[in-house]
Amino acid sequence: MTLSLSETTMTADPAAVFARLRAEQGHVAWVELEPGVGAWLVMGYDEVLTIARRERLYSRDARNWRLLRDGTVPPDSPLGPMMFFRDNVIGYDGAAHGRLRRPLDAAVGSIDQRRMRRSVERICGLLIGDFAVRGRADLVADYAVIVPMLAIADLFGLDTMRGHELLVAMQALFGSAEDAQDGNRRFEELLGEAMADRRRAPADDLTTALLHHPDLRGDSEVLQSMVVMVSAGYHTTISWIAQSLRLMLTDPRFAARVRGGRLGVDEALDEVLWRDPPMCNMPARYALRDTELGGRPIRRGDALVLGLAAANHDPRVHGGAAGGAPGAEPGNRSHLAWSAGPHSCPGRVPARLITRTAVETVLHRLPGLCLTVPADGIPLAPSPWTRCPASLPVSFPTPDAPPEVTHDR
Repeated sequence: MTLSLSETTMTADPAAVFARLRAEQGHVAWVELEPGVGAWLVMGYDEVLTIARRERLYSRDARNWRLLRDGTVPPDSPLGPMMFFRDNVIGYDGAAHGRLRRPLDAAVGSIDQRRMRRSVERICGLLIGDFAVRGRADLVADYAVIVPMLAIADLFGLDTMRGHELLVAMQALFGSAEDAQDGNRRFEELLGEAMADRRRAPADDLTTALLHHPDLRGDSEVLQSMVVMVSAGYHTTISWIAQSLRLMLTDPRFAARVRGGRLGVDEALDEVLWRDPPMCNMPARYALRDTELGGRPIRRGDALVLGLAAANHDPRVHGGAAGGAPGAEPGNRSHLAWSAGPHSCPGRVPARLITRTAVETVLHRLPGLCLTVPADGIPLAPSPWTRCPASLPVSFPTPDAPPEVTHDR
């Protein structure tokens, strides 16, 4: 029976699933995306680098997907928002990709990091101040989903209400369930409204910068550039923050090293990128001719999903240990959390700034933090692409109350 891709993200032990798949199929495994729709999950570190860097053989353009062309995948498939062709930097290779990538790199490079850090510190402080008096919180719903939402909304000149609506739309989009197409439509509508606002009233924000970038030809390309930047930055940063906090609450070794100062916050964040990268499975590349990868025959038009989490657990890059030992070496940033090649993530610097600030603020503002459910009771948000805690219920001392008995394992 073919394994569903979602089984690699919704399991309590992804490393065990990766090890089983490798034992059965090697470093390139056939998985099911939805009933009747299969793809190759590329789990080998070297194999991921191969397809990420060889765009003349493995294209990002989903119009090359054979199962889409022959009608096996219907146009209303929930896979559409994540896998179908988009007329933006993600959908193209070569010179067209380079032209559309330049505005994104310029926008990220224009961010005033000191100003952004102050903004994120203020957001984190206000959020923690709101729930600190209760002695209880959900560090996902009350914190991890809100911090990047407000931080990225601020970068693009979006108000808080639109930021909340964007979050709801993106959760549907990344979930690849029945509401994915509706979420995608609402997501683009909200960004289109922000564009219209900035055409009427330009401001010092990324929306205005993209509207005036000479490489972008018309409102459609501006909108799709915003789609890429906001979607890539929002959901993945939520996951990075939530997974970092989860490890601090459930892994005594990790927590002791962070709180004891033996592992700096940046090194801790890198360990999370090795163990549970924000985007576990990256869609997708499409073979432009029959070829071979990792000993598996790849047919022209096959879809290949970049298993970034699986590649980070590749035992060949961790001394041959079963299951690998990702993140064991502090300062090692050779993980594939940001992918590689021309389509690697352009937003890693602001994502790290937001995540580091969010995690540091929790460490400083919430001493005595404890999980109030068993570690194996933490639910995961449904998605075949990401593996993000859906909630992290915690308690912590308040000035007027002693700590309660809680679960920390």
